[in-house]
Amino acid sequence: MVRVQVPATIANFGPGFDCIGAAVRLYNYIEVEFFSLPKVHVTGEGSNVLPLNEKNLVYRAARTVLEKLNVRKNLYIKLENHIPLARGLGSSAACIAGGMMAANRLLGDPLSREEIIRLATEMEGHPDNVVAAINGGFTLSMLSERGVIYKKLLLPEDLRFVIAVPDFELKTEDARRVIPKRVKLRDAVFNISRVALLVAGIAQGDFSHMDVLSKDMLHQPYRSSLIPGMREILKNAPEKGMLACFLSGAGPSIAGLVYENKAEEAGRFMVEAFRRKNISARYLVLELCREGLSFIE
Repeated sequence: MVRVQVPATIANFGPGFDCIGAAVRLYNYIEVEFFSLPKVHVTGEGSNVLPLNEKNLVYRAARTVLEKLNVRKNLYIKLENHIPLARGLGSSAACIAGGMMAANRLLGDPLSREEIIRLATEMEGHPDNVVAAINGGFTLSMLSERGVIYKKLLLPEDLRFVIAVPDFELKTEDARRVIPKRVKLRDAVFNISRVALLVAGIAQGDFSHMDVLSKDMLHQPYRSSLIPGMREILKNAPEKGMLACFLSGAGPSIAGLVYENKAEEAGRFMVEAFRRKNISARYLVLELCREGLSFIE
């Protein structure tokens, strides 16, 4: 039996659409072992809606590894889920990365980390969440003709992510549907310049102007129509102590980067902004997960 701990992830950071991610200390736990028939047991988030058979995403991810290695065996998978579903916190990436890494360990780790990342990216459709989930930290990633290329940075230990999680789901495919297929040149330049300076600032430990550098023109203006209260939160975030504020992944959760002593104030502000739109929400204050997915002995 193999047990893994896999973190939630925050993707995009505003302008870094499909290429920036960060792992945070909120985890799902996955146990995998061979069994006589396919079986899945779920507790926690999604326990009343997730499939308990081969259709389960963790099972499908694990089976992808088995099939690649020509192993024809059934699995018993136990899931203890703490990452909310369809809230922009990388729940699907956690399922895919966790299922694949656990299956690979069950077989003696025949596939390299890079091979698992490639398979996980193929299943997820983009690398930002799975790279962060597996490696931890603040990650930059891209899919190229050479496979997935990625880099990892760390954030200062006194920084926190405050995440407002509204009480409604937004599936990634629905959030992608509102984004135009073609972008204006000025919007592309807007994002490229901000991504470059945002990453440079994080690499140097310089967090000045992060409120400007986390702005976006490729996805957030379009997705804001699906998330009441989002525009108000992004507009007023700096005066509430947030260094940066942006949609977490495809949403509907909104994330702020703050120093620890400002986290509670920022969280209360975001929850209140949602309340004014008649949407209940809660907030989480989370540290960066530096190590990423780990195996529990």
